[in-house]
Amino acid sequence: MGMVVLTMKASVIEMFLVLLVTGIHSNKEMAKKIKRPKFTVPQINCDVKAGKIINPEFIVKCPAGCQDPKYHVYGTDIYASYSSVCGAAVHSGVLDNSGGKILVRKVAGQSGYKGSYSNGVQSLSLPRWRESFIILESKPQKGVTFPSALTYLSSKSPAVKAGETTKAYYLPFLPGTTIQPVTLIQGLAVTAAEDSHSTLPKPSPSEASATSSPRPRPVGHGSGETDLWSTTSYASGQNSPGANPGIQRPDSAGAAFQKPVGADVSLGFVPKEELSTQSLEPVSQGDPNCRIDLSFLIDGSSSIGRRRFRIQKQFLTDVAQALDIGPAGPLMGVVQYGDNPATQFSLKTHMNSRDLKAAIEKITQRGGLSNAGRAISFVTKNFFSKVNGNRGGAPNVAVVLVDGWPTDKVEEASRLARESGINIFFITIEGAVENEKQYVVEPNFANKAVCRTNGFYSFNVQSWFGLHKTVQPLVKRVCDTDRLACSKTCFNSADLGFVIDGSSSVGTGNFRTVLQFVANLSKEFEISETDTRIGAVQYTYEQRLEFGFDKYNTKPDILNAIKRVGYWSGGTSTGAAINYALEQLFKKSKPNKRKLMILITDGRSYDDVRIPAMAAHHKGVITYAIGVAWAAQDELEVIATYPAKDHSFFVDEFDNLYKFVPRIIQNICTEFNSQPRN
Repeated sequence: MGMVVLTMKASVIEMFLVLLVTGIHSNKEMAKKIKRPKFTVPQINCDVKAGKIINPEFIVKCPAGCQDPKYHVYGTDIYASYSSVCGAAVHSGVLDNSGGKILVRKVAGQSGYKGSYSNGVQSLSLPRWRESFIILESKPQKGVTFPSALTYLSSKSPAVKAGETTKAYYLPFLPGTTIQPVTLIQGLAVTAAEDSHSTLPKPSPSEASATSSPRPRPVGHGSGETDLWSTTSYASGQNSPGANPGIQRPDSAGAAFQKPVGADVSLGFVPKEELSTQSLEPVSQGDPNCRIDLSFLIDGSSSIGRRRFRIQKQFLTDVAQALDIGPAGPLMGVVQYGDNPATQFSLKTHMNSRDLKAAIEKITQRGGLSNAGRAISFVTKNFFSKVNGNRGGAPNVAVVLVDGWPTDKVEEASRLARESGINIFFITIEGAVENEKQYVVEPNFANKAVCRTNGFYSFNVQSWFGLHKTVQPLVKRVCDTDRLACSKTCFNSADLGFVIDGSSSVGTGNFRTVLQFVANLSKEFEISETDTRIGAVQYTYEQRLEFGFDKYNTKPDILNAIKRVGYWSGGTSTGAAINYALEQLFKKSKPNKRKLMILITDGRSYDDVRIPAMAAHHKGVITYAIGVAWAAQDELEVIATYPAKDHSFFVDEFDNLYKFVPRIIQNICTEFNSQPRN
């Protein structure tokens, strides 16, 4: 009996084990059939900043085109969280401009972030920031999962419906941060403006205009002025206010002409966190692709009236915003003119667009005549000075706004400004019509003022209400530094290549004298990446590139590089050296640069120089030939650009080379200044 029970128990256990094994096997088979959910990489736009994303570590996909400078990046390798995520990815080299997937990891805030140029992106410097991030390649890591959807700060959250109770929530803890509740608070329900310029408000008829010292105007100027204030939109550019008959344009309306302060406000609620962090946002360092020193000469004459003067101020504000003002980019100052000019603020007064906007708002109209010529002279003598913030290496630009026409002559003042390297732009608003031209003091004044008469430097605006349409075209032109003809001088517009004879006949001591001569010439030029660039080749039978145009960008670096050039010794193959310089130096010259070659030799060449010299002349390389001691005069004249008397020099001793520096510089500048400017 006991044996039977044991046998039955064994059978039951055996059956149980069979069922258990079968079940485990079935579960495994079922698990194989169940597919794991596929990880979806979230996509973001180029303008998304790391600080707006709560996740401490995440993978995202960036679109193409994030190399654009409008997507600001702060730092190098470690980036402030105020940076564009995808812009930082391109700067770091993990992505190129075609986009792709990246891994972003948040790290602690830094005490400072250093800007740099890398992979086509110019990052900016920042003193400090509360949070940072780094960019890594999005390689899959075993056992590590990433979110398929990102969590954003409350500014990305939907608006709270009216009547809901206020809720507080906490952000996930991040290294180097303090957990703070983010509270949604009820705000005013403001309808956002549909356009940057609102419909003009109807003014109080009691407000008076500025009437002192009216500009002489003929009876019947303009087509009459109607009550536009209740119907006309500034953005539409229609129904420009003309002038009333009489000597001046009265401004009976005189209403406050303001842009609506309509923010991007949702219906009823504004995130408190978004408001509280605005003061922490870094101030832009400016657009490095538009590094100019800019002066606006605004018309404050009585005839312009209060309304148009406000339009003019709004135009300045819009330009300042579009330019992205900052110490690494454009700087802007304002001069107002009437009877006499006065500086409202200089280049160094305001270093960002926000401060400029506030300063422009405070400008009050001076009244008087419209003496634009006197204002241009004032700017030439006083505005673009080092003490007022002029940076030297940045092009000088003066934009003159004129209501109708100036009451004095501008041609001579503008010529002196151009010769000082100032690019004059003229914006004429509501210029003289045919029956008014007899009253214009200086016919065709705009073309007489500007650097080129091809339309690039002048704008004719038919209506004050259409002035805002000029903002973007003007910004594009003033930032096109390659076309700013008047900023180019003989000292800042060349790629200058020295071709130096290092043959045995020169000797070590004399070679050092030659290098000092090269340094003395180089000192005369304004040297930077955007100004004059210097390169050097040494030759004997062979040739050696000592340094190219893109190697050094400052004067001290160039002078140190010249000092370090070592004497080679050997034969004299000048023809081969010219060919080598054309290939290794001037082939890499910028298209907007004057190409200057200064060749120094002490003897006759072992090879033919005629064909290489012709090749240099044909390629637009202006060649100066400097001969010492045993140099052949006939060869120097063949090498030199025509006329040879201005481009070839002979000195009997190496120690007298320094005497020729002023004359060579004078000839270079005389030739440059002889080029037509208008």
